[in-house]
Order: sequence, then structure tokens, then C-alpha cells
Amino acid sequence: MRQLALGLELSGQRFLWVVRSPSDEGAVSDNYYDAESKEDPFVFLPEGFVERTKDVGFLVSSWAPQIEVLAHEATGGFLTHCGWNSTLESLVHGVPMVAWPLYAEQHQNAVMLAEGIGAAIRVPEPKRKETIAGVVKELMAGEQKGAAVRATVADLQKAALDGLREGGAATTALAEVVEKWAT
Repeated sequence: MRQLALGLELSGQRFLWVVRSPSDEGAVSDNYYDAESKEDPFVFLPEGFVERTKDVGFLVSSWAPQIEVLAHEATGGFLTHCGWNSTLESLVHGVPMVAWPLYAEQHQNAVMLAEGIGAAIRVPEPKRKETIAGVVKELMAGEQKGAAVRATVADLQKAALDGLREGGAATTALAEVVEKWAT
């Protein structure tokens, strides 16, 4: 988390970061947080980070309305764990992604998004502040891979919206399932 914070700062890009304390369940949480940080999730951030980024960063503790954030015209990128719901929400709203999978199917989703369809840029290992900053800058303003990802996501958003409209592929398929089940 410290490297992510420093990478966001180093990128020079504006950001909204929802910083959450983990649930009390699971050993993974214990690797990164202690009892003090569960009370205040900002304690693990680098010293002075909040003050240094106050003009470009906005930190939120625990929760933000993700769909509203993704739908906002000022949202230019989304650092995501690559869960399927977040991925679909990002694509429907035309927001390119930085892929940061944590576990389970998220790794496969990240490969598909970054290497398959080109809708994300994956943060390479090791995840250090310089690589994080580079990926964030490339996604937001890059003229090579970032530009290609932004164009791909715009095309995918159009296709998603076409599929969701009345008579589109998604609504038609759902109507067929409902009709089949109703008879």
C-alpha cells in the first residue's frame, strides 16, 4: 500500500482513492494491517502523503459509490482488482483500467483484460512506486499503449451500450430466457 501511495503521488495524476481497513476475517488482512490501522486506515500511508497530495488526491475512508464515480466525466482511469462486476461497470462507463489482481479468478481476468482485449494495463512485478507511477501516467495520458487502451475501452463501451439497449443482444437474450422459463 505504501508503494501504491507513493506511485500515485509520483504519477502527478489526480486521484480518488478509497482506503479501507480489511475485514477481521482472513489471514491476508493480517499481513498488511494491525489493530491500529483497522481503526484508521490512513495510518499505513507514507508520512506526509496526505498533506503532499491534498491538491491532487482525494482520500476516502471505507466506501465510495463506485458506479457514480465510474460514470463521472472526470474519471479517466480505474485501478481495479479485476473482479468481474468492477470490470463490467468500468467497461459500460468507458473507463480504462489499471489491472491489479489480488487472488482467485482476478488474475485470469487481468490477463484477459490486458493481454487479450487490451482494455487495461497491468502493473508489472515487483509493484514499486516507479512502475506504478509509469502505468498510471501511461493509462491516463500515454500516446502509445495508454492511447490504445483508451480507444479499445471506448469501442467496448459502445458495444456494451448497444447490447443493453432495447432490442440489443443482452436484452434480447434475457427476454428469450424469460420467455423460455415462463412457458
